Amino acid sequence: MTETKKDRKRIRTIDLVYIALGAVLIAVCSWISIPTTVPFTMQTFAIFFVLSALGGKRGTISIVLYVLLGAVGVPVFAQFGSGIGVLLGSTGGYIVGFLFIGLIHWITVHFLGKKLWVEILSLAVGLAVCYAFGTIWFTVVYAQENGAIGFISAFSMCVIPFIIPDAIKLALALTLARRLSPVLKLR
Repeated sequence: MTETKKDRKRIRTIDLVYIALGAVLIAVCSWISIPTTVPFTMQTFAIFFVLSALGGKRGTISIVLYVLLGAVGVPVFAQFGSGIGVLLGSTGGYIVGFLFIGLIHWITVHFLGKKLWVEILSLAVGLAVCYAFGTIWFTVVYAQENGAIGFISAFSMCVIPFIIPDAIKLALALTLARRLSPVLKLR
């Protein structure tokens, strides 16, 4: 069966709606936060959910849209933050690192399929890359503002407290996405 121009346009429109909703979900979840040096938020839950529910391509584009909205001044980041200043600040590396989670998930699922173990592995590896990138970024920016800080000190302050909560968020997001996918007809 051939796809008409109208069908292709409709699919693109639906994709755009899903992408926009994914970016909105990430923004809303970023506002749910407990302020600390690196705020505890529900952003990672939303990142995991959007990637699993929408797929690698739409999910990654949702993350890009979220980051761009924040960069141009829409208050979508934690504690209603926005602007290039937030992205260039000490925690901006973790926000930029969300893009790595999306890209790693997209590539991995593309080549290995959307099996549960593949999604868990891709999201966990993506999160590890996000942690590493964000922590390196944090140490550089923190050193410029406050004096040198070791990678291990930054890692203990910015990553270790988040490992268990992020693992729980990953499990919850995958469970929810897999249960909602048949209803939303996203797979």
